[in-house]
Amino acid sequence: MSELGHASSVSRRSFLGGAGVAAGGVVLLGEARLAGAADEPEIVGPGSVAITLTVNGRAREVRVEPQVTLAEVLRGPLDLTGTKIGCDRGACSACTVWLDGAPVASCMLLAIDVGTRAVTTIEGLAQGDTLHPVQVAFIEHDAMQCGYCTPGMVMSCAALLQRTPQPTPEDIHTAISGHLCRCGSYPHILEAMQAASAARKA
Repeated sequence: MSELGHASSVSRRSFLGGAGVAAGGVVLLGEARLAGAADEPEIVGPGSVAITLTVNGRAREVRVEPQVTLAEVLRGPLDLTGTKIGCDRGACSACTVWLDGAPVASCMLLAIDVGTRAVTTIEGLAQGDTLHPVQVAFIEHDAMQCGYCTPGMVMSCAALLQRTPQPTPEDIHTAISGHLCRCGSYPHILEAMQAASAARKA
């Protein structure tokens, strides 16, 4: 036998050993795929699905298509039109609401992804007829002109006041940095927040 033939020959033992390793690999791969399949999230759609949202302390049942945003559900079937849709791409923050107390752009969140987290809109910020201190300060300091950005701006400012009772001007600027006010009411908004902070301290 030539050297080439000798080098390419495979013994029965090495062949069976290689086949055994390959078979074992296939079994492990199959088990991994089954484990991965068990961890995959439930697929919903493409038709409408029933979901329950906790909005302003109330459980609200709605049917939505999977691609519908929280902002659209709030303004549509739930008729909470205080939440505004400006850019519809997360650039202006007019649609800001609270999700478990944290400000979020509701146009960037699918309604089906909210789950059990609590949603608070501008309608739920006041306690009955008693306005939130930030709402009062916005009115007293004329911190709005056309008013379209105001609900989202108020929600972010109220969240700031909740986590930082005496915010600095830098804190306020940071809290509203993602909000677009086409009327340019930022100086009045800063004054309103400082007044709300002082009133809370008093």
